[in-house]
Amino acid sequence: MESVEREIMRKIEIDDEVFAYLQRHSEPLVDTPNDVLRRELLGDGKDAKGTSVERGLGGLMFIIEAGLAAPGDKLVHHQPRRHRTHEATISADGWVELPDGRAFAQPSPALKAQTGSDINGWGQYTHVPSGRKLQELREEARNAKN
Repeated sequence: MESVEREIMRKIEIDDEVFAYLQRHSEPLVDTPNDVLRRELLGDGKDAKGTSVERGLGGLMFIIEAGLAAPGDKLVHHQPRRHRTHEATISADGWVELPDGRAFAQPSPALKAQTGSDINGWGQYTHVPSGRKLQELREEARNAKN
């Protein structure tokens, strides 16, 4: 007789604030809350069944495709009053990667993770090679497309 492997799933209760965090850090229509928790807590890029989760293209991809940025380019945000500088890197698939290994599809959630505040990453991150804000690069890439 064959042994049947059963997957045991446990249920937890979370408050509204934690659920909102999960929603902000999920890829809509792709991630389950468990996928977000695995990624955030374990950093393994796998789903509940241990299968690697392929991430889609990030929000900076069209800027890379327009030739305005390149994989490996640095992004910075300075907080002069707090005497802090936050750095990130553009990945080959257009994601914003933080020095601690976390990656975000869009700049604003990435910068929020670094500063702890809701902040417009497009308007606040500076693309180091060009010295321009991501927002400027985004507008130029959109205009070049039209």
